[in-house]
Amino acid sequence: MRVLVTGASGLLGRAVYKTFLEDMNDVIGLANTRAKGDLRQLDLTDTEAAETFINEIKPNVIIHCAAECRLEIAEKNRDATLHLNVEVSGKLATIAAKSNSLFIYLSTAYVFDGTNPPYDVDATPNPLNFYGETKYKGEVAVLNANPNAVILRVTLLYGDVEYPGEAAVSVLLETVKNTQKTVEIEHYARRYSTCVEDVARVIKDLAKKQVEENIPIKGIFHFSAQEAYTKYQMCVVFAEILHLPIDHITPNDKEPASTEVKRPYDCRLSNDRLNELGIDTNYVDFKSWWTRKLIVENNNKK
Repeated sequence: MRVLVTGASGLLGRAVYKTFLEDMNDVIGLANTRAKGDLRQLDLTDTEAAETFINEIKPNVIIHCAAECRLEIAEKNRDATLHLNVEVSGKLATIAAKSNSLFIYLSTAYVFDGTNPPYDVDATPNPLNFYGETKYKGEVAVLNANPNAVILRVTLLYGDVEYPGEAAVSVLLETVKNTQKTVEIEHYARRYSTCVEDVARVIKDLAKKQVEENIPIKGIFHFSAQEAYTKYQMCVVFAEILHLPIDHITPNDKEPASTEVKRPYDCRLSNDRLNELGIDTNYVDFKSWWTRKLIVENNNKK
């Protein structure tokens, strides 16, 4: 199985690339501005170059992780976000269809408004913010171009970051560590933080179902952890692990002001369709993963 991973320099893409490499040798990771090491540099917005590259390597599977997923940046740079999240995704899906490659598009729980969880795969999308809107439009573009494509919606992700701002959860960790700065943290919306290592495993298992087991898969799937945390509750977990005070953080349980980028209250996803396919939907416990990580980091500093 030859696998191509776009956005392989990002939080999820790195985990996907690493997970496939642990099991096979023929894995190509793509990146643009952050290409380094074994990753190949390619600007996906150059459709002709992307098509030439894919036709040359002839992958069995294309996993499309590349996207603009920073909500505030998406709001400010709408044209560029639309182009990457929608147009590029649709064009890559077309190329995959022509080359008979399984195309897996990573989407988000933010295609929903968060008013009626848990969400099954056939629930009606109603995004509240521009990022969610572009990801839903990307889904539509992908399936219109390639009806055999797979859409995998996931929730708030965490994992090993290259810098704290790469993931919202890691930003919260830094907030807890900075005990000298008093801040107010949201204690309202429910989030189902999911480890990128678990998402990568699910993606690999989906790919294997079709390519190695000859079980056709297509359409929409959901995967997320099922533990609900507010941002403030995540901060409490970090403080407990690190044995730090948390009195510099004040919880705010009010709905965020309308001037902020709107986020859904509760976008819990149902993993039922993956379970029906026999895909392992177990997930690491949020506190356990962070406990292991922070203990290792602490030991490395000694």
